[in-house]
Amino acid sequence: MRMRKSAEELALIERATKVTLDAHRAAWQRAAPGLFEYQIAASMGNVYFDQGCERHAYSPIIGSGPNSVILHYAQNSRRMDQGEILLMDVGAECSGYVADVTRTIPVNGKFSPRQREIYEVVLGAQKATIAQVKPGMTLARTTPNSLYKVAFEYINSHGKDMKGEPLGKYFIHGIGHHVGLEVHDASDPSLPLEAGMIIAIEPGIYIPEENMGIRIEDMILVTETGSRVLSAGLPKEIVEIERAVRK
Repeated sequence: MRMRKSAEELALIERATKVTLDAHRAAWQRAAPGLFEYQIAASMGNVYFDQGCERHAYSPIIGSGPNSVILHYAQNSRRMDQGEILLMDVGAECSGYVADVTRTIPVNGKFSPRQREIYEVVLGAQKATIAQVKPGMTLARTTPNSLYKVAFEYINSHGKDMKGEPLGKYFIHGIGHHVGLEVHDASDPSLPLEAGMIIAIEPGIYIPEENMGIRIEDMILVTETGSRVLSAGLPKEIVEIERAVRK
């Protein structure tokens, strides 16, 4: 019952998502070489606290450069440098319900060719996966109709590491989870998705030897015929990000 959200719950989650997107936009405007990760975290939290949200949905993950490859990095103490990427996994909790959104941006407003290459693989995997979200699909790795398999197969067949090997081994976590009262809401990932469920879809590639971790995460409502991206208002195409990030 908790896995399927009511109309009232959906409305609260949509509000938490909206203010979370506002927080990400504020971070994009502030991010610049020389600032510290905690300054970005503070700017993001201030946005949703100012709009009446009670707390962070979880400890903000603001990982620049080598910290972008740490999945649950929460120290947020490093100074960001020129030419690095910045992974921001941040969400608000409003009226008891939460959001979970991740974007990865270039600190200086411009992706390097290699960053662009890996980013496009992650984005392609996310698009391929979201296109398959519908009732009957599953989140677990080995279950029938697995969304994880969609993402992994895309990543493993697009792009190479510096040794010329497939990138699948750098996708080191699951494809997503249910979201609601908690950021990882009570659920069974092996059960088929049903209309009214809200999940996060978050493929990522983390290459320690390149100090580069890229994750893209969106909030998805499962509908009767497919899905709706609740966080679609926050850009994720490279050209849009580079246009929006402070130079």
